[in-house]
Amino acid sequence: MENHLKKGIVSFDVDMTLLNHQDWRIPDSAMEALRKLREQYYIVVATGRDMDAKFSAGLAQLIRPDAMIHLNGTKITINGRILYEHQMKRDLVRELLLFTEGKSFAMGVTVGSEDYFMNPEYVTRHDMIRWGQSDRSFRDPWKLLEMPVRTMAYIGKEPGTKLVEKAFPGLKLPMFSSREGADVIEREVSKADGLVRLCKHWGLPISQTIAFGDSMNDYEIIKMAGTGVAMGNSPEALKQAADYVTAPIGEDGVWKACIHLGLFHENLTP
Repeated sequence: MENHLKKGIVSFDVDMTLLNHQDWRIPDSAMEALRKLREQYYIVVATGRDMDAKFSAGLAQLIRPDAMIHLNGTKITINGRILYEHQMKRDLVRELLLFTEGKSFAMGVTVGSEDYFMNPEYVTRHDMIRWGQSDRSFRDPWKLLEMPVRTMAYIGKEPGTKLVEKAFPGLKLPMFSSREGADVIEREVSKADGLVRLCKHWGLPISQTIAFGDSMNDYEIIKMAGTGVAMGNSPEALKQAADYVTAPIGEDGVWKACIHLGLFHENLTP
């Protein structure tokens, strides 16, 4: 436990909470909110991403969080130091790969610049639809049995997630905001668990936390936090779980919520 000098923790999901997929930028108003919040609060990123991976490293440098809850709570880092990590058992990874073989969806993990996916053609198709190109470096997914796996990614339509959850009751597959994929997470871990661990580390009560999110992998942390904020672009189930629903990401939702909650004074326009 550390002595703390700040009022509390404000945590943010990344995709479609801070990072707008319309232009792949963090809105200027959200960047200004982060700057002002940093004076009095710990800033935490709580995401399904591995923020240490090549696709996310630049975002971490922009956001400059005090701590990061990666991969839906299965890895927590503070200044690059691992505070906590959880790994899937090798037998579970094997069973998931066997189950996915021949199905109409992909499942796997991106590690650094390499992609280990069963049915990689569905990843390529997803990339082409979303970005018009795909430059993945696919490797043998069975190599995952020799590697640490914290969570996996599902690429496909929502019906496939129900098949996986039925076959593996110990897993949950909350859909991405794009509805074209999902995180594959063990039910025992969540972003909310990560927030609790950081509260203990900094010596703060959970009541002094605010959590922003937009997808169903934010459900537990929105419910757990002292104040849960759902973006206006969130699904209805997340809005129902939240204490406050702000404007969508493209309409300065983060900034407007901070003003509404009195986290700083609106003495400057975003």
